[in-house]
Order: sequence, then C-alpha cells, then structure tokens
Amino acid sequence: MTIAEEPLDSHTGHSHFDHPPVPDRATLDSAGELLRALSAPLRIGIVLMLRDHACCVHELVENLDATQPLISQHLRVLKAAGVVRGERAGREVRYRLIDDHLAHIVVDAIAHAQEGQQ
Repeated sequence: MTIAEEPLDSHTGHSHFDHPPVPDRATLDSAGELLRALSAPLRIGIVLMLRDHACCVHELVENLDATQPLISQHLRVLKAAGVVRGERAGREVRYRLIDDHLAHIVVDAIAHAQEGQQ
C-alpha cells in the first residue's frame, strides 16, 4: 500500500498508520541548526564537493568560484554545525564531511529542486 492509498482518519485527515513520535525539543533544535547551516547555496556546493573526497580550501575556491575568505567563513559555519571537520596534512587542512547522511540531505534537496524546474 502506498502513502496515497493509506486510509485517512475522517476527523484529522491523517493516516491511521502509526508514525514515529516527534523527537524531543533538543533534537528538533539540533536538526534546525543543521538545516540552517546547510541553507546557503555556497555551503551546499561545499558539501557536494566533499561528498566523495576531502578537499583543501584552495580546491574549493577554484571549483566554487568564490574567494578564499568567503570559503573559509562558510567552512567555519559548517564546522560549528558538525557538518565538516578539518584534518591537517602538512601545511594544508583537508576538509571532509562528518558523515554521509549530510550529503544525502543535500543531494535530495538538489534533486527536488531540479524536479521543480522541469
């Protein structure tokens, strides 16, 4: 049975099937912070670049057509939100995603946006 076929409660209009409970406020707040950190187009580009491999700031600058200070500012936001981490490699810092869930969120958002453009 698909979602569209689920019987609806005549009073609430919601499905009769049980859904997971809404998480506690702290979890919702944390999810909101994560989504805010991902809300800037340049940060979305950074996440897309980091989904397959770690990158240095200069690689992000070259590929995203942005200045080094702007890329660094966005990396600080992503780092503070727990999206990326930096690992020193000699004189450079290579940034990588903390986990794959974050890339999936961004890829799904891109796919949804592209569907709306067709």
